[in-house]
Amino acid sequence: MTKQNIRPLFLAKRKALSVADQTLLSRKLTENFFSFLNVSSIQTVHLFLPMQTKNEPDTWLIISRLQKEFPQIKISIPKVEKEKLVSFYFEGTHQVALNKWGIPEPALGVITPSEKIDWVIVPLLAFDKRGHRVGYGKGFYDRFLKECRPDCQKIGLSFFDPVNEISDAAEHDEKLTCCITPQKLYTF
Repeated sequence: MTKQNIRPLFLAKRKALSVADQTLLSRKLTENFFSFLNVSSIQTVHLFLPMQTKNEPDTWLIISRLQKEFPQIKISIPKVEKEKLVSFYFEGTHQVALNKWGIPEPALGVITPSEKIDWVIVPLLAFDKRGHRVGYGKGFYDRFLKECRPDCQKIGLSFFDPVNEISDAAEHDEKLTCCITPQKLYTF
């Protein structure tokens, strides 16, 4: 399947989820995140903030648990500035506001140097069995991930299992290190 075919299909699958199903799946993703990954081995994690209008996985659950159980880990969140993704240290919900596209992002804060980031939790609509992902098509995360260290782990969160293949995945597309679903961990 091509990215163009996958986007509307997986947007529709997400939109079809009830609030109860979305909440349950987000909780399972959070449990699996902490079960499958050695969180204590990192210093800084970048997490996307969920767009409610797109029924994205609720990363606030992960942020809350990190703050409670791993207060030594620095959390970083994204903001689009001049067509570029910039990461800011998370100071609290007081710094978050919706941008013109309805995406929650920091309105203020201290920039996180990309070389300090150990893990990037990457938003996606779908992924394939080789670790390619389909996002919303703007390339913000592909460009951002190229700025991170080579050993930075690129971790996807998906409510759904992978498609067999994204046939038009390109060389410049950044592959995931792994992807967590409510059922299992896929590593690439």
